[in-house]
Amino acid sequence: MTSQAPSKQILSLDRVVIRFAGDSGDGMQLVGEQFTSTCALMGEDIATLPDYPSEIRAPAGTIAGVSGYQLCFGTSEVYTPGDGVEFLIAMNPAALRANMPALNPGATLILNEDAFQTRQIEKAGYAANPLETGELNGFRVLRVPMAKLTGEALGGAGLAAKQVDRSKNFFALGLAYWLFHRDPSHTERWLAKKFGAKPEVYQANLQVFRAGQAYGAQQTGDLPHYQIRAKAKARGPGTYRQVSGNTATALGLLAAAKRAGLQLFLGSYPITPATDIMQTLQQYPDFCKVLQAEDEIAGIGSAIGAAFGGALAATSTSGPGFSLKTEFINLAVITELPLVIVDVQRGGPSTGLPTKTEQSDLMQAVFGRHGESPIAVLAASSPQDCFDAAVEASRIALKYMTPVVLLTDGYLGNGSGVWRVPDLQDLPELPTMLTTQVDGFKPYSRDPETLARPWAAVGTKGLEHRIGGLEKEDGSGAVTTSAANHEKMTHLRAEKIERITRDMPPTEITGDPNAEILVLGWGSTAGVIQLAASHLARQGIGVAIAHLRYMNPMPPDLEGLLRRYKKVLVPEMNSGQLWYRLRAAYLIDMDRLNKVQGQPFRADEIELKIKSMLGVQ
Repeated sequence: MTSQAPSKQILSLDRVVIRFAGDSGDGMQLVGEQFTSTCALMGEDIATLPDYPSEIRAPAGTIAGVSGYQLCFGTSEVYTPGDGVEFLIAMNPAALRANMPALNPGATLILNEDAFQTRQIEKAGYAANPLETGELNGFRVLRVPMAKLTGEALGGAGLAAKQVDRSKNFFALGLAYWLFHRDPSHTERWLAKKFGAKPEVYQANLQVFRAGQAYGAQQTGDLPHYQIRAKAKARGPGTYRQVSGNTATALGLLAAAKRAGLQLFLGSYPITPATDIMQTLQQYPDFCKVLQAEDEIAGIGSAIGAAFGGALAATSTSGPGFSLKTEFINLAVITELPLVIVDVQRGGPSTGLPTKTEQSDLMQAVFGRHGESPIAVLAASSPQDCFDAAVEASRIALKYMTPVVLLTDGYLGNGSGVWRVPDLQDLPELPTMLTTQVDGFKPYSRDPETLARPWAAVGTKGLEHRIGGLEKEDGSGAVTTSAANHEKMTHLRAEKIERITRDMPPTEITGDPNAEILVLGWGSTAGVIQLAASHLARQGIGVAIAHLRYMNPMPPDLEGLLRRYKKVLVPEMNSGQLWYRLRAAYLIDMDRLNKVQGQPFRADEIELKIKSMLGVQ
């Protein structure tokens, strides 16, 4: 962060990490999303970390009820939402206390001082008012009476006191817009669209939003004014938009179905943090049929039925729901029907940490079913990559007639980035195994290259065949308990999954290919690994990076790649699930870095581990 300067001097920054924090009812996610959208529209790179309370109704004013929204924005390439917070807007004492460990030294704190009353201070766990004890002396503190100023801005508006108080988040947003030279026009248009049917609410929020900007402009000595430096290199031509990982996943499934010439069907049950996928697809009834089922089992069951009917079928869920779906995933395995299962991972086990992120479903995705039940598993690496990963999962499911698990997580699903909208014709072709050929039809005959069976949509005359969970005879599909046939079919299903490796591109090495150490990541660790490596490169420490998309089967060149390096580090937001699998498969010594705190890695955590492995101070 740039050093302090006299008030009214405009300071230039390359990038900023800001966090909005307050009670879960204070509207922090809403204002964070508005700030993010504006940054994206101004052509800046962004990465976000929405951080929701795990309790549905945690007591107001407590640490458990704090909701936060962190954003890193700037003109240089942004890989993560940032390690340390440089600007914190806190609406109450609990929000301040909960976020103190994340603050950079010298960070700017904009505090709603009206909330620092005795009862609120006690509920946050403070023994005394932190504004008076001196514990904030290492920070730049701006005490803003947001509740009072919001009330003054809405004097005479005729609103109830509760409605007035609920508008103070837009005062904080307006102040943040002034602080960083944000264009307010996008948010003003959004307010008109959102609250157009309620003119009194629209006018109230607009007045308070503008009052926050005016308050910033009136400051005389407490707060500098910032702007983001112009980009050195403009983005390439195209249409860009802000997109969350869940939205990108939904759009990827839609695009894949359109590219394949199929109807998309999603059968799902609402579950945090995957629900947005279903909610997004419900907005496109002309292109997708969405069934909100009564439970997780019914959701995947309906999707399997849709696959039997010739649709590109998908189901979306998170950890507990994924566990419930496992029996039906096995049904998709033995019937050899194309199905995409999106698992937006969260902290477990059981209900665990519903709103926090983890990468702890990998073992379950690869192995977590009874019997010999091989399926393909992919992982997305960024919110934007969720689109491409969804298309690729669909391609594999359709080409190889198999269920495919797509792993994202809460960090990716709720996080946002700037995404270039691709042209549909630029997407890979998605051929299917759909057939109407009656002569010589056998439901379990196989393509000699992929071992995929033909896809006969239910109701196609002349292609009637048996379907179900009992073992099938090779070729005819008749139910059989033959021991020899069962072993043959088991090997065929496994070989079919292994043949997916023929489609995989070579594993890419970035960073310093001649480095002593390779950092091997998967899923949402991509950005933070890249950021850590770039920090180390500036210190003269070379790091090679490989990042996996294909989790099962694993890339055929992976073992040789790992053996090229003296040291290998595998960072994961779990207890070492990929590390265990690699050790079992290749018997290669590797180190690991694991985190299961419900929060993504910080770049400095990975940097310190790499330095320790290299013996560098």
